[in-house]
Amino acid sequence: MSNKKGFIFDLDGVIVDTAKYHYLAWKKLASKLGFEFTLEQNELFKGVSRKRCLEILLDIGGIKWSHEQFEAWMTAKNEDYLAQIEEMDESEILPDVQRVLQHLKAKEMPIALGSASKNAIPILKKVKLLDFFDVVVDGNQVSKAKPDPEVFLIAAKKMGLTANDCVVFEDAVAGLQAANKAGMISIGIGDAKVLFDAQYVFSNFTEMDNSFLNSLLIPQE
Repeated sequence: MSNKKGFIFDLDGVIVDTAKYHYLAWKKLASKLGFEFTLEQNELFKGVSRKRCLEILLDIGGIKWSHEQFEAWMTAKNEDYLAQIEEMDESEILPDVQRVLQHLKAKEMPIALGSASKNAIPILKKVKLLDFFDVVVDGNQVSKAKPDPEVFLIAAKKMGLTANDCVVFEDAVAGLQAANKAGMISIGIGDAKVLFDAQYVFSNFTEMDNSFLNSLLIPQE
């Protein structure tokens, strides 16, 4: 059994709140296609790949599409999103994320990112957190979306750890289901009424003290 624990963080809604920028980009695309896209409908997109998000969006609008149109719309959405996040800086980091990362780094625990985002590395660079991560697994490296555990299993392998030695921080139901399927400790960040699949839930990292983090370092029987 390893004496190391691997800590895997989702990106959107866990480390930074880029969800608002995704929503604005999807809303703009929907408007161009002639229908409204609401915040309530946007909840369907949490933890979902860009391709699947567009499929859902087009279903909502009742839009028929060709392969060429689909690819063009997906590119347009991403370009709009990238333009919006261009000005991101450290102020976008969610509360106490830096403290948690610093604590785990001080304990010499491996840290990974496990995200569906294809823009994870540029975002981590903009908010100056990339150096905390030993491993980054993003949407460019996976073929199966959460709740499939592929992204987390790849992260564990790259850290040289078994799934049982990993802890996942997620804000999406699909992400927590993926962590549970992988046999990892699942920690929800958000609303406990929504994230009931998690083994532990915190509204945000300000509720998670260092003693709790230390308790996770103890090998599981």
